[in-house]
Amino acid sequence: MKEKTGSRRQFLKNSGIVGLGFFGLYQLDAHLFRSWSSENLNEGFGPLATDSARLINLPKGFSYQVISKKGDRMDDGLIVPGRADGMGTFAGSKGKTIIIRNHENSANTPEEGAFGPNNKLLSKVDADSLYDAGKGRLPELGGTTTIVYDHINGKVVKQFLSLGGTARNCAGGVTPWKSWLSCEESTHMPGGDSTSEKEHGYVFEVPATDKAGLGKAIPIKHMGRMNHEAVAVDPQTSIVYLTEDRPDGLFYRYVPDKQRNLLQGGKLQALVVKDHKSMDTRNWESLNTIRFPVRTLFDVEWIDIDQVDSPLDNLREQGFSNGAARFARGEGIWFGKGELYFACTNGGKLTLGQVFRYIPGKQEGSVDEKRSPGKLELFIEPNDHHIVKSCDNLTVSPWGDLILCEDNPHPFIVGVTPEGKFYKFAENIGYPSEFAGGVFSPTGETFFVNIQEPGITIAIKGPWKKRLI
Repeated sequence: MKEKTGSRRQFLKNSGIVGLGFFGLYQLDAHLFRSWSSENLNEGFGPLATDSARLINLPKGFSYQVISKKGDRMDDGLIVPGRADGMGTFAGSKGKTIIIRNHENSANTPEEGAFGPNNKLLSKVDADSLYDAGKGRLPELGGTTTIVYDHINGKVVKQFLSLGGTARNCAGGVTPWKSWLSCEESTHMPGGDSTSEKEHGYVFEVPATDKAGLGKAIPIKHMGRMNHEAVAVDPQTSIVYLTEDRPDGLFYRYVPDKQRNLLQGGKLQALVVKDHKSMDTRNWESLNTIRFPVRTLFDVEWIDIDQVDSPLDNLREQGFSNGAARFARGEGIWFGKGELYFACTNGGKLTLGQVFRYIPGKQEGSVDEKRSPGKLELFIEPNDHHIVKSCDNLTVSPWGDLILCEDNPHPFIVGVTPEGKFYKFAENIGYPSEFAGGVFSPTGETFFVNIQEPGITIAIKGPWKKRLI
């Protein structure tokens, strides 16, 4: 992949369109994206074959198995919750895989929760382990479940509730020290007629273990109170990068005071495009802003965020007014080799989605980082619904491709090569509901993904080494 580094001014100059303004950039975008038409989709693993069971179409040689579904009884006596979302995987004992799975539920949907209709099973858990027990009547029903999967026998050997009392746990991210960071996509507050006991909008850490048990839910408040979506942790520095699911969200990082100990404290910061204060990266046609170009690297800076507990839920407004860049619904994020990618679900000229790439600097997070600043790039913005639409959760495959989950009534799983070539890997033909939480096992042999509304988790296996492009 050919890279180009420069400021927006250099980009305009090199493109020969200085003085053309907004209309000139619009014309340039049309030229850039012309080669990304639906006719030029690559085959990837080959064409999708029709599934006789009418659930998921996959390429020839691939197979799937539903391994967990909403309503199943778990080993702790509770019920598999609905609305499965983001997931992470970890190496377990004897070749097994530990999967931690988020559930995007709230207190007002008891039919989706782990405690069953009318929360009849709530007495099976220690209320002190729940973050928000809802005065013992209407606990928040987000949180996580843990699955232990046996690859040899192709089945789940254990599953249990591992985080409880949290709200709308959408996505999160794995840590290098074998834990899962689960994010609340809610800024709900107690008060009024609400039964809530706590403020929401935090990140929680869940250990990856095969020992059933509900650990105490402790919010990492220094990471800020916001509409959290997902996180990615740099294995070299323990810096946590965070997305915010708002149409005017920011891109954040959390620099911990002590590596591998996020609860001890740290600094929350927001990304600024160097020399372009308060840059708007969304590229919406409705905005009278200069378009953020594709495949151009920009140096960045980071500014501190104050009052991170944010009772008014206005961290993004504070950051933007101080120069931070604005993004369109930041969602899935994942670390690759020395770089990370994050999706903006409704960014782009046609609001069909964007994916950005961020490369940390060699001295990222240190007092000397300005000598080698991190770099931001708009990696893809196809503006063609035949190619990709509403990209949400994403992961980096063992061979380096991005794997995107679409969030729309007829979703696909879409692969993107490092060169920016696209291919379709899977098609949901069973339910009008998003794919969510796509992630590979630590060995790379199995791809796990959720279909959210029916609340099912699927394991996909096949000839991963036979990608055609």
